[in-house]
Amino acid sequence: METVRHSEHTLKTALISENPALVSQYKKLDAGERRLLNEAFKPDHDLFEPITLHSPSDWIISHPEAPQDFEQFFSDPYRKAPSPEKHSIYIQCIGSLGNSRIISDEYIKWLKGYCEAFFYGLTVKLLEPVPVSATRCSFRVNENTQNLQIHAGHILKFLKKKKPADAFCIVGITMIDLYPRDSWNFVFGQASLTDGAGQVDR
Repeated sequence: METVRHSEHTLKTALISENPALVSQYKKLDAGERRLLNEAFKPDHDLFEPITLHSPSDWIISHPEAPQDFEQFFSDPYRKAPSPEKHSIYIQCIGSLGNSRIISDEYIKWLKGYCEAFFYGLTVKLLEPVPVSATRCSFRVNENTQNLQIHAGHILKFLKKKKPADAFCIVGITMIDLYPRDSWNFVFGQASLTDGAGQVDR
């Protein structure tokens, strides 16, 4: 096993920018947000814990990517930002998320709360759950796992049509396996940054 661990200096360099536009945002942080920012880089803090790589098939090893610091992310011309007109995250449940409606409702309640905390300042709204049949997506039975799988690209098209006018993005949630094309075994999720739509499975 291999462990990826970043030093306090590396984290600060990557996340704290001298870009004037970002510096002005830092000045607007309240006392609690500044404390979190300062403490987050300390070695004993759990916000940036070491990442353990268990095998060569782990994503970081098998899909090497160039690093990106926060300033690069902030300056990316393709980055979308919320606006007063588009300020809501919509969650669309597809199919059942548990053995009962109560379990599904509890799961969605937890997910909504997490999104509201993580994407602080944005409104998180729940769309009425729909059965898989409503998406009119293709499906298959995986020949290795014998699990039912639904086509991720077709789900994306469905979500784009369902996206409300005030949505910053719409996210589909399902407990059913996804596959992006016939040659792939499965995929955990798929998204379109330009369309502000995506979906994930369990």
